[in-house]
Amino acid sequence: MRIAARVGLAVWGLGLLAGSMGGAFAADDKVDVKVGDPAPVFTSTDDQGKPWKSTDHVGKKVLVIYFYPADFTGGCTSQACGFRDDEKKLADKGIEVIGVSADSAKTHEAFKKAHKLPFTLLADTQGEVAKKFGVPYNAKPGTAKFKDQVFERNGSIQRWTFVIGKDGKIALKNTQVKAAADSKNILDLAEKLTK
Repeated sequence: MRIAARVGLAVWGLGLLAGSMGGAFAADDKVDVKVGDPAPVFTSTDDQGKPWKSTDHVGKKVLVIYFYPADFTGGCTSQACGFRDDEKKLADKGIEVIGVSADSAKTHEAFKKAHKLPFTLLADTQGEVAKKFGVPYNAKPGTAKFKDQVFERNGSIQRWTFVIGKDGKIALKNTQVKAAADSKNILDLAEKLTK
């Protein structure tokens, strides 16, 4: 009984937290991508406004796809810069990094330029790619500021990271990502997958 009561309080507390955030992230109940599953097939738009197809990348390299809430925010900048700083180690192992958020291609272009990011960012403005991976998407619009610019977005995506092996299957699913440590935490696993 005590355990059930604690679980009930925890769920109630999470509901309050979600409410205080201005709306809960909602996972697509029908999608639960697991380690060992084939990677979802998807298309998106990259930071240059060009089409990007997963079928052109999956199976050719180990692919790190990290979903994050928003460009030009503290945690997301830290996470992106971590991947930037480890990019050579990852690339030397045949690993490609892709960032995905609900920001527009224009916002991604500015974010990449501001922080000298050497990898592709995908604009998942309606959360469609996130939903294919089962990553919670919040459709509440928001903005981010950088210097004298204001960037608007339709929503935000929760911070999750996936590693897709050369076999096209999910090798890692991390739903409890620590932004600044994300790149370091997956580097060891990703290196093993390239052997």
